[in-house]
This record gives sequence, C-alpha cells and structure tokens, in this order.
Amino acid sequence: MSNTTINRVNATLTPEAVQTVKNAIAGIQQALPFLVGLTPNERVSLPKISVSNKVFTEDAIKAAVNNPDLLPGFIKAEDLKTDLDLFHALDELVLLVQQTAEKLADTQLLAGSEAYTSALTIYKIFGAAAGTGVAGSKTVYEQLRQRFTGMGPVAAAPEAPAA
Repeated sequence: MSNTTINRVNATLTPEAVQTVKNAIAGIQQALPFLVGLTPNERVSLPKISVSNKVFTEDAIKAAVNNPDLLPGFIKAEDLKTDLDLFHALDELVLLVQQTAEKLADTQLLAGSEAYTSALTIYKIFGAAAGTGVAGSKTVYEQLRQRFTGMGPVAAAPEAPAA
C-alpha cells in the first residue's frame, strides 16, 4: 500500500482543458486523414517491418526504382517509396503519442491509486472509531463496509461492536 501522506499527483482537469486536449486530438486526426484502423486479426497477421528487414525493404525499393522495366506494370516503385517514407515519418509521431498515452495512463493509475488508498485508510479509521464507540462512526463504517461484504479479509478493518 502506498503512503497516504505522499500525494504525488494533485491536479485538477477543467472541462476547458479537456476540451483543449480533445480539440488537439481532433486536429491531429484532421492533419492525418489517411489514418486507418485495423482489426485485431490484421494487427497480428500483417507482416511487420523491423530493423532487420527495413534495410531489405529499402534495397528492394531502390532496385525497383532503378529497374522499373523489370517489374510488372501493377508494381509502382514510387508507391512503395511513398509507403516507406510514410512509415518513417509516422515513426517519430507514434513514439511521441505513445509516450503521451503512457503518461496519461500512468497519471490516471496513480491518481486512482492515491484516492483508493486514502479511502481504505478512511475506512479503517471509521472502523477503529466504531470499535471504540465514537458517536456517529458506526453508521459510516457500516456503509463503507458493505463494499467488502463477501470478499474475505482483503481490506478488513476492526469489527464494530455488536449493537
């Protein structure tokens, strides 16, 4: 359990800031209207370019550009070059977006963890208060305790005395 006295993230996100981010994402999508979505099966089954086969791909494109008369008419060397150029251009953007997505997910995870850890501490405090007979604490403790009914000793707090 993390230390509830350490609050690593303490920020608010205004509706205006959310809208600004949504607008920026929409701007990215408008700037890249050719983006496609793949099915999970396509993501798995499509051949992927890698460090080892990137050089091969570049060499094959150079060979196609330098020897167009040896290729069938349906293979356009310029289209192949365009695809590889797009791959390279998107490489940098993908990295930046993935880093941002990772930070978004990490910040969300941390904020949720801090809130939940603090909630567990509050639950235990109310359990202790109810256990010692502090007026008004039993009702709150019983309300919070309902969340853990049937879960076993996961977040067990001291039992309140029987009424």
